Amino acid sequence: MPRAPSPCKIVPLEFDGHRLDLGTRQLFRGSTEVHLSPKAFDLLQILVANPTRALSKTELHDRLWPDTFVTEANLASLVAELRRALADQAAAPKFIRTVRRYGYAFCGQLTGEVETPPRRPTCWIVWRGHEIPMHEGENILGRDPAAEASFDLPSVSRRHARITVAGDSVTVEDLGSKNGTLVRTERITGPTPITDLDELQIGSVRIVVRVLRGGEPTQTV
Repeated sequence: MPRAPSPCKIVPLEFDGHRLDLGTRQLFRGSTEVHLSPKAFDLLQILVANPTRALSKTELHDRLWPDTFVTEANLASLVAELRRALADQAAAPKFIRTVRRYGYAFCGQLTGEVETPPRRPTCWIVWRGHEIPMHEGENILGRDPAAEASFDLPSVSRRHARITVAGDSVTVEDLGSKNGTLVRTERITGPTPITDLDELQIGSVRIVVRVLRGGEPTQTV
C-alpha cells in the first residue's frame, strides 16, 4: 500500500490567486512558483482534498507519518510552513484554520475539483474467501439482510453481533444472540478488542478479522 497520499484525478484547482497542480506537485501564486517541502505539500494536498471537514491531528499524523513516531511539533511546523508560503495568519486565517484541541481544516474558496480514490477500510472480515469491509463506527453482523455482514443461516441471530471500528481500534460485542459470539474460541460477555487475524465465530459462521495498523495489516497470511 502506498505510504504517501494517493495520486488524484485533477481538474484546474485554484484558490484566491493560487494554483495547485497535484500532478506535478507544484503550488503557484499567479505565475510564480511557491516552494514547499515534500511533507508540507502532502499536508496541503490532504487538506484541500477534504474541504468540507476538519481533520484531526491523529488522522493527519497517520497519513503523513505512517508507522513512524513523531511529536506533535512536527505537524505544527508543517502548518506554520504552509501559512508562511500562503501568507496566511493563524489569528485571521484565509486558508488553514486551526480547530481548537482537534486539528486543522482548509477554509479557502476552491474552484475546480480534487477526486481522490476511495481509501481502503481499516478493518474487514473474511468469510469463505470473500472480503467484507467494516466501516468506521458500528457494523452489525447477523441474519438481517440490512446488516453490514448478512449470514442467512439458522444458527445466526437476526442481529447477532456488532463490530465497532474507531480508527485502529476494533471491538466486537454480542447482541444477546441465541448461540453466542466467540473470539479466539472464547465466548465473550461484553465489548472485546480484536486484532489482525483474530478468528471470530457467530453461530456456526467462522470468519477471520483483518485490521490495518498505520496503513498495512500487522500480519500477513
